[in-house]
Amino acid sequence: MMSTESAWVSRAIAQIEADYCRSADTHLLSLPLPAFNEMGIDLYLKDESTHPTGSLKHRLARSLFLYALCNGWLRKGMTVVEASSGSTAVSEAYFARLIGLPFIAVMTRNTSQEKIDQVRFYGGDCHFVDQAAEVYAAAQTLAKTLNGHYMDQFTYAERATDWRGNNNIAQSIFAQLAKERHPEPRWIVVGAGTGGTSATIGRYLRYQHFSTQLCLADPEGSVFAGYWQDRDPALITMGSRIEGIGRPATVASFMPDLIDRVEVVPNQASIAAMRLLGEILGRRVGPSTGTNFVAMLKLATEMREAGQQGSLVSLLCDSGDRYLHTYQNPAWVDQTFGHCDSAAVAQMSCLQCAQ
Repeated sequence: MMSTESAWVSRAIAQIEADYCRSADTHLLSLPLPAFNEMGIDLYLKDESTHPTGSLKHRLARSLFLYALCNGWLRKGMTVVEASSGSTAVSEAYFARLIGLPFIAVMTRNTSQEKIDQVRFYGGDCHFVDQAAEVYAAAQTLAKTLNGHYMDQFTYAERATDWRGNNNIAQSIFAQLAKERHPEPRWIVVGAGTGGTSATIGRYLRYQHFSTQLCLADPEGSVFAGYWQDRDPALITMGSRIEGIGRPATVASFMPDLIDRVEVVPNQASIAAMRLLGEILGRRVGPSTGTNFVAMLKLATEMREAGQQGSLVSLLCDSGDRYLHTYQNPAWVDQTFGHCDSAAVAQMSCLQCAQ
């Protein structure tokens, strides 16, 4: 006979699986960019903003909860604690409420108010720290104090998702490209916060014997570009100022050997691309999507100059409506990032190719 605790875990897993069955897959958007399309180059965005919690992190949160439940780390009534700049916290708050557990997100004070409000909408609470590097220790300490569970996305993201398939994001991309003129893309472009998405896609590409290459779009100040090049685990940087991607120090879930190329994107270029993409799509996107778009356009421009044809795919990570008071606010952007430096101007030149 199943114990009370085992019965609760079984019900929790069933609730998460039922929620998954109620959710459709996200769309793959074809970008109307004649300057590239007419040369045989097609660009696509996997629109992760259409998940129930509005971002790419919905997939991660579901995987992390199932991983923790199946490992015996979560019990009835236990408080779930996570270190998150926002989107993962929103999604984990959703799943915690779904299975009836309290949730606390540990985040920096400058996290967008829209994300804070969404965490609270799903019944979660927020614990604030001053610096991004403080979130890990604070989350671990808080979970220990409350006798709760620290979900630790930065350690477990790459192992919680089934990279062989099971309708993960990589498998979904290739299924949706099946009837396009270039069904196997030359490049997939992703950012990294935990590294879980890049690990899942990179492993899937190798497992399925695809020749597609994986490019990391890393915002300026993030550690991942330097760590990818030098493999120095002690490397510390100033950290990313593009919310949701980049870190000041590398994390366990980031797998550099799966990355074929890294593009470092200046902040102003990310924001300019975010605005341009919003005009192309007719709706706002978040700043990390702008970072991805800059890297996509640079790769597409190189392909065009080399006379190559093919497709490129990246991710629309979340809606720009989450950043109305920050990245979508010109006054805030001017105050936060100041004048546009020469590196950003150079990067922005590739944005002209999309217009």
